Order: sequence, then C-alpha cells, then structure tokens
Amino acid sequence: MIKKGPENLKRELFSCTIKIMQLNTADDDRIILGDCIEILNQLEPDSVDMIFADPPYNLQLRQSLYRPDLSHVAAVDDEWDKFDDFETYDQFTRDWLSACKRVLKPSGTLWVIGSYHNIYRVGAILQDLDYWILNDVVWVKSNPMPNFRGVRLTNAHETLIWAQKERGEGYTFNHHSLKMMNDDLQMRSDWYFARCSGKERLKENGSRAHSTQKPLALLYRVLQVCTNEGDLVLDPFFGSGTTGAAARLLRRRFIGIEREESYVRIASERIARVTPLGEDFLLSQINPRREPRLPFGELLENGFLRPGVSLFFGEHSDQAAQVMADGSLVMDGKRGSIHQLGRELKNGPVNGWTAWYYLDESRGKRYPIDRLRQQLREFLSEKGDLES
Repeated sequence: MIKKGPENLKRELFSCTIKIMQLNTADDDRIILGDCIEILNQLEPDSVDMIFADPPYNLQLRQSLYRPDLSHVAAVDDEWDKFDDFETYDQFTRDWLSACKRVLKPSGTLWVIGSYHNIYRVGAILQDLDYWILNDVVWVKSNPMPNFRGVRLTNAHETLIWAQKERGEGYTFNHHSLKMMNDDLQMRSDWYFARCSGKERLKENGSRAHSTQKPLALLYRVLQVCTNEGDLVLDPFFGSGTTGAAARLLRRRFIGIEREESYVRIASERIARVTPLGEDFLLSQINPRREPRLPFGELLENGFLRPGVSLFFGEHSDQAAQVMADGSLVMDGKRGSIHQLGRELKNGPVNGWTAWYYLDESRGKRYPIDRLRQQLREFLSEKGDLES
C-alpha cells in the first residue's frame, strides 16, 4: 500500500529483508520477495530483454458487490490495490516505470496491462518518461464479468500497452512467427481470450488464490510477440506467476518480484509443475530478414539453376522468362532481375523469390525458386560457407 507522508510520498516496504526463492530451472529463474521498486533499483542495469507488468489497477471500490440473487461477488478488494488518491498512485507509477527503464536493455520492450481505472494514467506517464509506444492491444474477454447493478456497460476488455525503452533502437518483433500462428494473416491488436476460470484458476481452501490471475494464453502470446528462447523476462508484480509459467514453458529465463509471501509460495509451486517444451518443438523465431542474404546469381554459381532454363511467373502461368548467365531474366524483349521483371509484369511490388517458379522435371511439378534458395542455404551451411 502506498501512503502519503507529511512532506513527501513514502513507500511502505513489505519487508526490509529481500528473500529470494530460487527455482530448479535456469540460473536466472527466481522469485524475489519484497518491494518491486527497491528491488528493481538493485538489479543490474541494461540486463532485461522484456518486462511484463500487471500493476495494481486502483479500482477504488467503495462497497461490496452482489449478484441479483444476493450472492457476494469476489471483487478486487485487496489492500495492495488501495491508494489514498490519484497523486499517490501516479507517483508510485512513475517510480516503478523509472526503475523498469533502468534495467531494460536499450533494445528492450515493456508491456503493461490495465483497465479503464488506470491505463490512461499509466500511458501518459510512460510517455512522460520517454518510453516509445509501439502498440496498444485490446484483450477482449469472451466471458466478461457482468455489470450486476445494470448502471453501465459490461466491462468486457482490458488494454495492454507495448512500448520500447528507446525510440529508434532495434527491438524484437516476431512478425513471421505470429503470422504462422494466425493462419498466415498479420496478427491484429485485438486479442480474444477468456478470463481465467475453471481448472486454470488457482484455488486455496476453495477460494481464488489471486484475485487478478491472468490466463496463460495471454502471456504465451505476449512472449511470442517479442522474445526468443533464452531471453530474460521480468515481472515486477509477479502475483500468481503466470509470466513465469509461460516463460518456463517457452524456455525463456525469468525474474519475478512479489511483495506478498503467500503469492510467492503459490507461484513457485505452480511454476514447478510446468514442463518446458522440448527443444525440438521450440523452433527459433522465423524472420527471413535475419537470414543470410543470398543473391539470385548464387543459384547459378552453385549449380542449382542453369542459364537458359525457363522460370514461370506463377505456378500455373504460361508467362515464362529465360535465365541469363548474369542472373537477369529476359522475356519478350524485357530484361531485369527477378524482382524488377516481376514488378513490371504485375504493375506493383513483387517478391521475386515467391513469384517465379521453376519446373522440377523429376516430379513434373513447379515450385517457387525460394525453395532452391533454402536448399542453397542448407548446402552452404553444411560447407561452412554461409555468412550472416
């Protein structure tokens, strides 16, 4: 809880002694018990690849909620979500966001999730601290909690802000892997997940173990967006440990900070039950832009294509061009690279590697020349001739 002192704002530390619970996973996987701001300021600067933060929402509930049948609603009424006023909450937000920025690598990014109660204040402070916002994502809940009083719209979503530490720095965005997850369509910024319920909801003595437990599917996707195997992920409000569970599953390293000892115990027990995916099933993120560049001419130099062979502009097209010794294509008096000639034929941008097809005579079937490029990469890699 944050309290306002007579002269300035002071944090009430949960514990003067920082306790560390080391998990039997990677060396960096640990949960630290204590105040997040104090601990963040002790961690190594520029050391974390990504931060996921689920801070107190400051819901400001003034009375208990009841369903129409008069049964009690288990709302968020924990002490850690209560602040004296907006000024106190804003100072707390500045402090933890500043501490997070210190530990992020220059290429690092931060995710923060919230509701209408706090996310606009958090977003403004992010910008005041010179974070650069990349996206806001709407988590649409397929099973939202109804508005039992019937005095406003059902609150059926939460908002995530994704920001980078320094504008202009290169950051991880696994665009191609996300497309693969989304049936070859670009991943959108509206995500549909059910809120935590059923068997996924952690219980203690028949009651919810944590009032704001996030679904594993949400953190799975967040980690897929902007981290790779072995990256270090930090969660300053660790709670029930969903970030750690997703990180362990996907073979990311993690640090969790949590001020409530009961949550540390719950999270550590939960994460210990997670079996990491086998390395054979956790392929490195696919990003063709990061693969070594291979010019079209190297297909000729290494015997994967011969000058004079015909390439077809489409799998079933009759439009054919001849390959010249210098790697250019010639068709109907026109000459250019695989991209230039393709662009002229289509009257628009073209990726020549996927637009032009060769005939595999042994199979009597056409394939994109990108297939030959991949075979060439494997060939050169085996020879040790492939440079990044």
